[in-house]
Amino acid sequence: MDGQAKHSVLVADDNILIRNIVVDMLKTMGFEVCEAEDGAQALEAYQSKRFHIVVTDWVMPRMTGLELCQAIRADSSARPHLGYTYIIMLTSQDSKNDTITALDAGADEYLTKPVHKPELQARIRTAMRIIELEAIREAHLQQVYAASLVDVLTGVHNRKFMEERLPLEIKRTNRYQRPLSVMLIGFNGIDKFRKDNGIFATEKLLQATAALLKESVRQEVDWVARWNEYHFLVLLPETEVNDACTVAKRLKVRMNQIAIEVKDTTVKASPLYGIVGFVGDKTKKDIPLERLLEFAQQALEKADPATQIGGIKLG
Repeated sequence: MDGQAKHSVLVADDNILIRNIVVDMLKTMGFEVCEAEDGAQALEAYQSKRFHIVVTDWVMPRMTGLELCQAIRADSSARPHLGYTYIIMLTSQDSKNDTITALDAGADEYLTKPVHKPELQARIRTAMRIIELEAIREAHLQQVYAASLVDVLTGVHNRKFMEERLPLEIKRTNRYQRPLSVMLIGFNGIDKFRKDNGIFATEKLLQATAALLKESVRQEVDWVARWNEYHFLVLLPETEVNDACTVAKRLKVRMNQIAIEVKDTTVKASPLYGIVGFVGDKTKKDIPLERLLEFAQQALEKADPATQIGGIKLG
């Protein structure tokens, strides 16, 4: 009963007697049920609330069951995150051509009237199994996708994530005319550090840096990613270049304290910070991701040796 209560069912039929029979049966099975007198009313209900199962008549006023099936499938394509909806068509038409027509319209099951309760109950149970399997599959796909956006070594987001996220932030920044800054973080003499201390020490440096960055930025506001082998990228929404430089100064104090143990001693690396930022303007085109990162790289290369920070404010 509790498992079925998680599933909602929409029943669409202009025949109140048949509709009551189906609704009563589903409620007895423990489902949450919503009723509709025709296809148009059913579609309106579906668009306002997601239903796991739809049981619909074929011949109805205003919108037929076939049209309802097609509309639901179109809506599902536009909102795939809502999950799969299982559709059962009820009709007095029982030719093979009618069955094919219903399935082509998007129905999963085709049952002829009068309603045979045990058969409909069996089809409903089949629908539940398929919906639950689909939910498991979707959850697995989401886990795989989420894992594909994380850098294995450091645990922060990877370049793929940032290449998806940054253009969205650029669009939002221009739309609402807000500031946005990007900070590229590298290390002075990293190749020599690796040559002198080995790959293991270098990986420890990257891991320590990633952990520090993750805990230092605003959670769910700023974003940290490993941009390439030895660089990190920090996305700072709602942040002007001057404020981003202040963030870099705070990071520098902590990052300069990172010490990696190598044999009987500890070694350090000197971080560098390249910052680029702008204030959004909805009248201008979005700056391409590649161009924005070119400016960040330029700022990094021109970082003041004393402050370890370089900044470029775009007009």
